[in-house]
Amino acid sequence: MHPYFNHIQLGYLGFVPFLLCIAATLMLGSSESLVGVFSFYSMGILAFMAGTLWRAGEQPKAHAILAVVVVLPFPLLYLVSFTAQLSYLAASYWLVLWFEKSMPKWQETHKDYKQMRFVITSVVFVSHLFMISQAIELTR
Repeated sequence: MHPYFNHIQLGYLGFVPFLLCIAATLMLGSSESLVGVFSFYSMGILAFMAGTLWRAGEQPKAHAILAVVVVLPFPLLYLVSFTAQLSYLAASYWLVLWFEKSMPKWQETHKDYKQMRFVITSVVFVSHLFMISQAIELTR
């Protein structure tokens, strides 16, 4: 078992609440509460992922700041529509992955972890697209 085994398991388990929100939306229909819960959970996961990349002291100060800059607009997200919130979050997951890949430590990372990060980011992105469609449906 490689040292990233737990990281991979936790990565996939972290996606379960996204799936539960999507399943609830499919079974119960679109609702502001489900879109809101999805968005709130997404912000929490994104903040956690960005925070794990911070690693102050292991990288130049500018890199440490860039790792968490994606979460700075979070308080302002409640001032915009769900569609705008979810669009920002969907794009931010790719930004966090891109930033992680640009770090020197990425080269030492196990290939299974790299694969998991790409798969989870892709699936989270698609789930955000689905919820964006639900948010648009709510505005009709």
